[in-house]
Amino acid sequence: MKTRIRAWHVMAGTALALTSVWAIAQDGPESLLPKGFEEPTPTPAPKAAPAPVRTGDGGAASAPRAVSTPVIQQLPSTAPAAIDAGAPIPAIVGPGGLTRVPTLEELERMSPEDFEDLLGNKIDLDMPPQARRSMDRIGLIDDSEGGMPAASLSTLNWTVVEAALAANRGQLVSRWGHILLRRALISRLSPPAGMSPQRFLALRVSLLLRMGESDAARAVLQDIDIANYTPELGDQAFETYQRAADFTGLCPVFSSVGSLRDDAQWNAAKAICEAFRGSGASAMAKLDKMRVRGSMDRIDLLLAQKYAGAAGRSRKAVTIEWDGVTTMTPWRFGLANAVGLTPPDSAMEDAGSLFDDMTALAPMVGLSRRAAAADHAGASGVLSNAAMVDLYSQLYSDPDVTGDWQQRAETLRNAYVLEDPSARFSAMQNLWNGANGADAIYARQVLTAAAAARIQPSKEMEDQAPALLASMLAAGFDSNALAWSPVVASGTQGWALLVLAAPGRIKTIGSGAVSTYIDGDGSADKRRSAFLVAGLAALGRIDQSDAGSLSGQLGLGLDRTTRFTEALDRAAANGDQAGVALLAGLGMQGGDWHLMTPRYLFHIVSALRTVGLDAEARMIAAEAVARA
Repeated sequence: MKTRIRAWHVMAGTALALTSVWAIAQDGPESLLPKGFEEPTPTPAPKAAPAPVRTGDGGAASAPRAVSTPVIQQLPSTAPAAIDAGAPIPAIVGPGGLTRVPTLEELERMSPEDFEDLLGNKIDLDMPPQARRSMDRIGLIDDSEGGMPAASLSTLNWTVVEAALAANRGQLVSRWGHILLRRALISRLSPPAGMSPQRFLALRVSLLLRMGESDAARAVLQDIDIANYTPELGDQAFETYQRAADFTGLCPVFSSVGSLRDDAQWNAAKAICEAFRGSGASAMAKLDKMRVRGSMDRIDLLLAQKYAGAAGRSRKAVTIEWDGVTTMTPWRFGLANAVGLTPPDSAMEDAGSLFDDMTALAPMVGLSRRAAAADHAGASGVLSNAAMVDLYSQLYSDPDVTGDWQQRAETLRNAYVLEDPSARFSAMQNLWNGANGADAIYARQVLTAAAAARIQPSKEMEDQAPALLASMLAAGFDSNALAWSPVVASGTQGWALLVLAAPGRIKTIGSGAVSTYIDGDGSADKRRSAFLVAGLAALGRIDQSDAGSLSGQLGLGLDRTTRFTEALDRAAANGDQAGVALLAGLGMQGGDWHLMTPRYLFHIVSALRTVGLDAEARMIAAEAVARA
């Protein structure tokens, strides 16, 4: 025991010495924040002021002003002795532990693996049990903070949970379904019986990444100790940090469990971290050697060298040439964003929506690029109304932003501040009509939701009510939307949105009003009407007999079941909120509402309502009618 205590004190001094070596090798990281947003400079500790001097009249003379001096130890003035890089390092660790303290020169010559071996294999430096985080419940929010109950999945077989997580491709037809699924995935949940916590976490992180939620995935990963990583979690961590363009965020992983993988990308990222720790020349040499050997594509290693040079203050110039690069990967995109480069259009042409989500969440990317990507991220649910408004506010206030994006930002401002409600609505319409495609139009409706909620209901704007209500409900302003009830006529589109989205208990809807809506429905195959009937039946807002009659009239088959609906209904009957959310996300996969069936919508909305997720149930039902 005494030997271990002595070893701990010796290694504490060793760690301090190593910190000094790094401090000499590299200055403090350069701030990348704009002017005025830097971390405040710590105020040096003032010297103790001398006691006041008494004056002849009995008063106290003003105390001498304390002069602050930097609390920084000066470096020794003697020059360090020359180091023979080829000399072997004498034995430091013996059978009983440390035999002596390694010198600074020896520490400089150690590779990260040598130092890891010195710390991890010879001395027990594990955190004390009380400092370790439990693996029983992993996530960001518990049920008191808006998350799902920790024991939600206790009634579901682990194979069902694994299938619901692994089989979901991440693209959902419903924005509100995306928001619900993200909430379940980041909740502080216990794994189902029969599934290890690491496997459960890896599946959740992987699905978050497929949904474009790299920031949420990173936050969930950081809720566990790195010592608990498995190779599967190491893979997910690597994927998460490269999509977040945060390659130095992987450095603690490499320091703790750097041997989880041994492939080209993993080793290139380890070299980046070596440069960040101050060994820039060694890191560049390793990346050069990989490039000569052809371990990775040339563009991938050049980007890694440019990032390593920026992190390690290397003076080596790295020129990035995109000639011949026709495909984009998260590695390339993350590194390019991190070093301030814009990939060429030829590489981004068939890149997919994943990179829109990465762009929208990347703070280092230009505002115009982020705003263009927000048309996808807002519609899918990655960006909230508040985040989109904040982005457009930055566009408006940035003098370097000109052209179409500056005009759009001014148009959004007009939607808020113009006095005439008709003029404000016209500004919203300009934003909606300027979008490219149905998803982009819906994203602009999310953008204008708060502005729409500020318009006072009036009979003069009855014709504009459906568009305003769709915009409000896209961001969940259901109470503001309900104020339009006296304005909209029964059986119209605005009425349909309100009877689905209205909070609280409402009177049962008569079949006459629904029939009026069906008769006036001009959507293909009367899909709006089908979703309206399915939503009303699931929310219990029409009689069961009317629901059955209307279902038969429209050929919906709401009473038929499948293996999926049976699993969903069982989870709802057991009160399993997280299980219902996971299964609902599985059933809402797709890129368009035409892929959703009224029968699945009925079972999903009904199950959500059964387990107490009434708000999500109402918003999904209303979204289906608005976007069908």
